[in-house]
Amino acid sequence: MNAHEIDYQIYGEEMQYVEIELDPQEAVVAEAGSFMMMDSDIKMDTIFGDGSNQDNSVLGKIFSAGKRVLTGESLFMTAFLNAGQGKKQVSFASPYPGKILPIDLSEKDGKFICQKDAFLCAAKGVSVGIEFSKRLGRGLFGGEGFIMQKLEGDGMAFVHAGGTLAKKVLAPGEVLKVDTGCIVGFTKDVDYDIEFVGGIKNTVFGGEGLFFATLRGPGTVYIQSLPFSRLAGRIVASIPRGGKDKGEGSILGTLGDIVGGDNRF
Repeated sequence: MNAHEIDYQIYGEEMQYVEIELDPQEAVVAEAGSFMMMDSDIKMDTIFGDGSNQDNSVLGKIFSAGKRVLTGESLFMTAFLNAGQGKKQVSFASPYPGKILPIDLSEKDGKFICQKDAFLCAAKGVSVGIEFSKRLGRGLFGGEGFIMQKLEGDGMAFVHAGGTLAKKVLAPGEVLKVDTGCIVGFTKDVDYDIEFVGGIKNTVFGGEGLFFATLRGPGTVYIQSLPFSRLAGRIVASIPRGGKDKGEGSILGTLGDIVGGDNRF
Protein backbone atom coordinates (compact mmCIF):
# COMPACT_ATOMS: atom_id res chain seq x y z
CA MET A 1 0.00 0.00 0.00
CA ASN A 2 1.12 3.58 -0.70
CA ALA A 3 -1.19 5.12 1.91
CA HIS A 4 -0.81 4.50 5.63
CA GLU A 5 -3.05 1.76 7.03
CA ILE A 6 -5.32 3.15 9.73
CA ASP A 7 -8.07 1.80 11.99
CA TYR A 8 -11.10 3.88 12.91
CA GLN A 9 -14.33 4.06 14.88
CA ILE A 10 -17.26 6.42 14.18
CA TYR A 11 -19.24 7.72 17.16
CA GLY A 12 -22.53 9.57 17.48
CA GLU A 13 -25.76 9.78 15.53
CA GLU A 14 -26.65 13.27 14.25
CA MET A 15 -23.35 14.98 15.13
CA GLN A 16 -20.73 12.35 14.44
CA TYR A 17 -16.99 12.23 14.89
CA VAL A 18 -14.43 9.69 13.72
CA GLU A 19 -11.67 8.42 16.02
CA ILE A 20 -8.63 7.20 14.08
CA GLU A 21 -6.12 4.84 15.65
CA LEU A 22 -2.53 5.29 14.47
CA ASP A 23 0.37 2.90 14.89
CA PRO A 24 3.82 4.44 15.49
CA GLN A 25 4.85 6.64 12.52
CA GLU A 26 1.41 6.39 10.90
CA ALA A 27 -0.27 9.66 9.94
CA VAL A 28 -3.58 11.08 8.81
CA VAL A 29 -4.26 14.35 6.95
CA ALA A 30 -7.32 16.54 7.50
CA GLU A 31 -8.96 19.74 6.41
CA ALA A 32 -8.39 22.76 8.63
CA GLY A 33 -11.08 23.10 11.27
CA SER A 34 -12.05 19.42 11.49
CA PHE A 35 -9.73 18.50 14.40
CA MET A 36 -11.46 17.50 17.65
CA MET A 37 -8.95 15.86 20.04
CA MET A 38 -5.79 13.75 20.12
CA ASP A 39 -3.43 11.86 22.43
CA SER A 40 -0.34 13.67 23.73
CA ASP A 41 2.20 11.75 21.61
CA ILE A 42 0.61 12.77 18.31
CA LYS A 43 2.50 15.49 16.46
CA MET A 44 0.51 18.03 14.45
CA ASP A 45 2.11 19.66 11.41
CA THR A 46 0.82 22.00 8.69
CA ILE A 47 1.72 20.73 5.23
CA PHE A 48 1.55 22.17 1.73
CA GLY A 49 -1.03 20.23 -0.28
CA ASP A 50 -2.23 16.78 0.75
CA GLY A 51 1.07 15.11 1.62
CA SER A 52 0.61 12.33 -0.94
CA ASN A 53 4.11 12.99 -2.39
CA GLN A 54 3.05 12.06 -5.91
CA ASP A 55 5.38 14.77 -7.18
CA ASN A 56 8.20 15.76 -4.85
CA SER A 57 9.41 18.69 -6.96
CA VAL A 58 8.73 22.23 -5.74
CA LEU A 59 6.65 22.99 -8.83
CA GLY A 60 4.70 19.76 -8.39
CA LYS A 61 3.89 20.56 -4.78
CA ILE A 62 2.78 24.09 -5.70
CA PHE A 63 0.55 22.78 -8.49
CA SER A 64 -0.94 20.10 -6.22
CA ALA A 65 -1.73 22.61 -3.49
CA GLY A 66 -2.91 25.23 -5.97
CA LYS A 67 -5.61 22.92 -7.32
CA ARG A 68 -7.23 22.98 -3.89
CA VAL A 69 -7.81 26.72 -4.19
CA LEU A 70 -10.21 26.04 -7.08
CA THR A 71 -12.40 24.01 -4.72
CA GLY A 72 -12.49 26.84 -2.19
CA GLU A 73 -10.16 25.07 0.24
CA SER A 74 -6.91 26.24 1.82
CA LEU A 75 -3.49 25.69 0.24
CA PHE A 76 -2.54 23.84 3.41
CA MET A 77 -3.71 20.74 5.22
CA THR A 78 -2.87 19.43 8.68
CA ALA A 79 -1.01 16.15 9.22
CA PHE A 80 -1.25 14.22 12.50
CA LEU A 81 1.65 11.79 13.08
CA ASN A 82 1.98 9.24 15.85
CA ALA A 83 5.48 10.07 17.09
CA GLY A 84 5.20 7.98 20.25
CA GLN A 85 5.23 4.32 21.19
CA GLY A 86 2.15 2.16 20.88
CA LYS A 87 -1.23 2.97 19.36
CA LYS A 88 -2.56 6.54 19.66
CA GLN A 89 -5.87 8.15 18.75
CA VAL A 90 -6.85 11.36 17.00
CA SER A 91 -10.45 12.43 16.35
CA PHE A 92 -12.15 14.62 13.76
CA ALA A 93 -15.68 16.03 13.99
CA SER A 94 -18.41 16.71 11.45
CA PRO A 95 -18.83 20.44 10.68
CA TYR A 96 -22.66 20.29 10.87
CA PRO A 97 -25.39 17.67 11.54
CA GLY A 98 -25.07 14.62 9.35
CA LYS A 99 -23.14 11.41 8.80
CA ILE A 100 -19.48 10.52 8.27
CA LEU A 101 -18.96 8.13 5.37
CA PRO A 102 -15.83 5.92 5.40
CA ILE A 103 -14.42 5.23 1.95
CA ASP A 104 -11.92 2.41 1.39
CA LEU A 105 -10.33 3.49 -1.87
CA SER A 106 -8.82 0.05 -2.42
CA GLU A 107 -12.41 -1.21 -2.80
CA LYS A 108 -13.38 1.67 -5.13
CA ASP A 109 -10.75 0.97 -7.81
CA GLY A 110 -8.53 3.67 -6.34
CA LYS A 111 -10.79 6.66 -6.99
CA PHE A 112 -13.84 8.34 -5.48
CA ILE A 113 -15.42 11.62 -6.59
CA CYS A 114 -17.13 13.84 -4.01
CA GLN A 115 -18.53 17.31 -3.46
CA LYS A 116 -15.86 19.98 -3.01
CA ASP A 117 -16.70 20.53 0.69
CA ALA A 118 -17.39 16.89 1.64
CA PHE A 119 -13.81 15.75 2.39
CA LEU A 120 -13.02 15.44 6.12
CA CYS A 121 -9.76 13.48 6.50
CA ALA A 122 -7.77 10.59 5.02
CA ALA A 123 -4.80 8.36 5.62
CA LYS A 124 -1.56 10.04 4.61
CA GLY A 125 -0.75 9.05 1.05
CA VAL A 126 -4.26 9.59 -0.32
CA SER A 127 -4.26 12.23 -3.05
CA VAL A 128 -6.91 14.97 -2.75
CA GLY A 129 -7.36 16.71 -6.11
CA ILE A 130 -10.10 18.12 -8.31
CA GLU A 131 -12.23 16.49 -10.99
CA PHE A 132 -12.57 18.90 -13.92
CA SER A 133 -15.75 18.92 -15.97
CA LYS A 134 -15.28 18.05 -19.63
CA ARG A 135 -18.79 19.09 -20.63
CA LEU A 136 -19.88 22.65 -21.32
CA GLY A 137 -23.33 22.29 -19.75
CA ARG A 138 -21.99 20.82 -16.56
CA GLY A 139 -19.37 23.54 -16.31
CA LEU A 140 -21.77 26.44 -16.91
CA PHE A 141 -24.78 25.26 -14.92
CA GLY A 142 -23.48 22.72 -12.43
CA GLY A 143 -23.66 25.12 -9.50
CA GLU A 144 -22.53 23.36 -6.35
CA GLY A 145 -21.66 20.29 -8.39
CA PHE A 146 -19.44 22.06 -10.94
CA ILE A 147 -16.04 21.42 -9.39
CA MET A 148 -15.84 18.05 -7.69
CA GLN A 149 -13.01 16.69 -5.57
CA LYS A 150 -11.37 13.38 -6.38
CA LEU A 151 -9.79 11.13 -3.79
CA GLU A 152 -7.20 8.76 -5.23
CA GLY A 153 -5.05 6.06 -3.69
CA ASP A 154 -5.44 2.80 -1.80
CA GLY A 155 -6.11 4.01 1.75
CA MET A 156 -9.04 5.10 3.88
CA ALA A 157 -10.76 8.46 3.37
CA PHE A 158 -13.68 10.02 5.21
CA VAL A 159 -16.29 12.36 3.76
CA HIS A 160 -19.16 14.16 5.46
CA ALA A 161 -22.81 14.21 4.41
CA GLY A 162 -25.46 16.59 5.76
CA GLY A 163 -28.66 15.19 7.26
CA THR A 164 -29.51 11.60 6.34
CA LEU A 165 -27.25 9.64 3.98
CA ALA A 166 -28.74 7.56 1.16
CA LYS A 167 -26.82 4.98 -0.87
CA LYS A 168 -27.95 4.08 -4.39
CA VAL A 169 -26.38 1.29 -6.44
CA LEU A 170 -27.05 1.98 -10.12
CA ALA A 171 -27.18 -0.74 -12.75
CA PRO A 172 -25.59 -0.14 -16.18
CA GLY A 173 -27.62 2.56 -17.94
CA GLU A 174 -29.81 3.28 -14.89
CA VAL A 175 -30.33 7.02 -14.31
CA LEU A 176 -30.87 8.86 -11.04
CA LYS A 177 -31.89 12.53 -11.05
CA VAL A 178 -30.66 14.53 -8.05
CA ASP A 179 -30.51 18.11 -6.82
CA THR A 180 -26.92 19.19 -7.52
CA GLY A 181 -26.28 20.16 -3.90
CA CYS A 182 -27.51 16.80 -2.58
CA ILE A 183 -24.71 14.80 -4.16
CA VAL A 184 -22.12 13.59 -1.65
CA GLY A 185 -20.06 11.51 -4.05
CA PHE A 186 -19.95 8.56 -6.42
CA THR A 187 -17.63 5.91 -7.78
CA LYS A 188 -15.50 6.65 -10.83
CA ASP A 189 -17.63 4.75 -13.39
CA VAL A 190 -20.75 6.86 -12.76
CA ASP A 191 -21.45 9.32 -15.60
CA TYR A 192 -22.42 12.75 -14.28
CA ASP A 193 -24.19 15.52 -16.20
CA ILE A 194 -26.57 18.48 -15.79
CA GLU A 195 -30.12 18.52 -17.14
CA PHE A 196 -32.59 21.41 -17.52
CA VAL A 197 -35.70 20.98 -15.35
CA GLY A 198 -37.95 22.16 -18.17
CA GLY A 199 -41.42 23.71 -18.20
CA ILE A 200 -42.33 27.35 -17.58
CA LYS A 201 -44.12 26.63 -14.28
CA ASN A 202 -41.27 24.50 -13.00
CA THR A 203 -38.73 27.12 -13.99
CA VAL A 204 -40.54 30.16 -12.59
CA PHE A 205 -42.47 28.76 -9.63
CA GLY A 206 -40.86 25.43 -8.80
CA GLY A 207 -38.33 26.79 -6.34
CA GLU A 208 -35.96 23.89 -6.99
CA GLY A 209 -33.54 25.59 -9.36
CA LEU A 210 -33.26 25.41 -13.13
CA PHE A 211 -31.08 22.31 -13.32
CA PHE A 212 -30.60 18.98 -11.65
CA ALA A 213 -27.87 16.39 -11.91
CA THR A 214 -28.29 13.13 -13.81
CA LEU A 215 -26.19 10.22 -12.58
CA ARG A 216 -25.96 7.22 -14.92
CA GLY A 217 -24.72 3.81 -13.82
CA PRO A 218 -23.03 1.52 -13.34
CA GLY A 219 -21.72 2.55 -9.94
CA THR A 220 -22.60 3.63 -6.44
CA VAL A 221 -23.95 7.07 -5.54
CA TYR A 222 -24.23 8.67 -2.08
CA ILE A 223 -26.89 11.35 -1.52
CA GLN A 224 -27.35 13.76 1.41
CA SER A 225 -30.73 15.07 2.55
CA LEU A 226 -29.37 18.37 3.93
CA PRO A 227 -26.66 20.12 1.88
CA PHE A 228 -24.87 22.82 3.84
CA SER A 229 -25.89 25.47 1.28
CA ARG A 230 -29.55 24.65 1.91
CA LEU A 231 -29.08 24.81 5.68
CA ALA A 232 -27.20 28.11 5.40
CA GLY A 233 -29.85 29.53 3.09
CA ARG A 234 -32.62 28.78 5.57
CA ILE A 235 -30.62 30.39 8.39
CA VAL A 236 -29.93 33.52 6.35
CA ALA A 237 -33.59 33.75 5.32
CA SER A 238 -34.69 33.64 8.97
CA ILE A 239 -32.40 36.47 10.09
CA PRO A 240 -34.51 39.57 10.98
CA ARG A 241 -34.08 42.40 8.49
CA GLY A 242 -33.29 45.89 9.74
CA GLY A 243 -32.65 44.61 13.26
CA LYS A 244 -36.36 43.87 13.83
CA ASP A 245 -37.70 40.51 14.95
CA LYS A 246 -40.30 38.94 12.69
CA GLY A 247 -42.10 37.56 15.73
CA GLU A 248 -42.18 33.93 14.59
CA GLY A 249 -41.69 32.78 18.18
CA SER A 250 -45.35 33.36 19.08
CA ILE A 251 -48.65 34.02 17.39
CA LEU A 252 -48.68 37.21 19.51
CA GLY A 253 -45.41 38.42 17.98
CA THR A 254 -43.21 40.59 20.24
CA LEU A 255 -45.80 40.60 23.03
CA GLY A 256 -45.79 36.80 23.00
CA ASP A 257 -42.00 36.73 23.28
CA ILE A 258 -42.15 38.96 26.36
CA VAL A 259 -44.81 36.78 27.96
CA GLY A 260 -42.78 33.68 27.12
CA GLY A 261 -39.69 35.03 28.85
CA ASP A 262 -37.82 36.52 25.88
CA ASN A 263 -37.36 40.07 27.17
CA ARG A 264 -35.12 41.42 24.43
CA PHE A 265 -36.35 44.84 23.23
